[in-house]
Amino acid sequence: MPISPPELLPPDLMSQLERLELVTRKVFRGRMKGERRSKRKGESVEFADYRNYTPGDDLRRLDWNLYARLDKLILKLFLEEEDLHFYTLIDASPSMAFGDPTKLEYAKRLAAALGFVGLVKSDRVVIETLGQGLRERSPVLRGRKSVWRMLDQLSAIEPNQEGSLVEGVKRFCLRNAGKGVVVLISDLMDKQGYEPALKYLMAQRVDVYLIHVLSQEEIDPDVAGDLRLVDCEDQDIAEITVSAPLLSRYKQTLAAFTAGAQEFCAKRGMAYLLANNQMPVNELMTNYMRRRGLVR
Repeated sequence: MPISPPELLPPDLMSQLERLELVTRKVFRGRMKGERRSKRKGESVEFADYRNYTPGDDLRRLDWNLYARLDKLILKLFLEEEDLHFYTLIDASPSMAFGDPTKLEYAKRLAAALGFVGLVKSDRVVIETLGQGLRERSPVLRGRKSVWRMLDQLSAIEPNQEGSLVEGVKRFCLRNAGKGVVVLISDLMDKQGYEPALKYLMAQRVDVYLIHVLSQEEIDPDVAGDLRLVDCEDQDIAEITVSAPLLSRYKQTLAAFTAGAQEFCAKRGMAYLLANNQMPVNELMTNYMRRRGLVR
């Protein structure tokens, strides 16, 4: 059964998230006045600095008191408030149905927490999945009044979407060509690899965060004996005998895979975070995501 809205965002979690805000490592020009302070100098009410007048400047920003004292034309500069366009892109492929809670359920809880922080601060929040068609645009949500609409949208997502990681990211980039922050939540389990998909995001004018979600069963499998494995996405079959040496090689391969993804992201200015589905969402938000710079 789909996870219900109250389960996605419990009241005690909301109270902890109220104090947070989404941040970006890049400076983007917002379309509307929001609640965050921009690094751009603008015309809001919070004073930032002075500079000398140059021909063509707005005369209304001249400080006439300083002119009377110094006989020089000086402009007042202010910190402008701007909003942020925040995208969460969720992998809803069949492999995300694994685990307890499933990786998709955990991804939806993360998306709900991040979206709530954005909505409370009047950011523009968009939640999409990798399986959406080129013309299937998701609504742009804004303001606290949109929280339940966001939760209903997340609750309806099922792990049955087809298509590769790179195809899904490519369609997302074609649908959304604007600036902002993109958080991709995925297990990266795609036989075509994750690199082409991340390169598409890198080519956009966005601040990219990758949250790599794995289940505890994948990180530390508790299996033994003869097994018949069926790939949930393409139905490929493999018969194996699980032994201690095989489990050891599996863990080494998984460690190399996650380290490779982290290095790939670091070299390209993308933030990488490995998330275990057993880690409480509030801990991930208030601790690990703070350290990665996505919230403060």
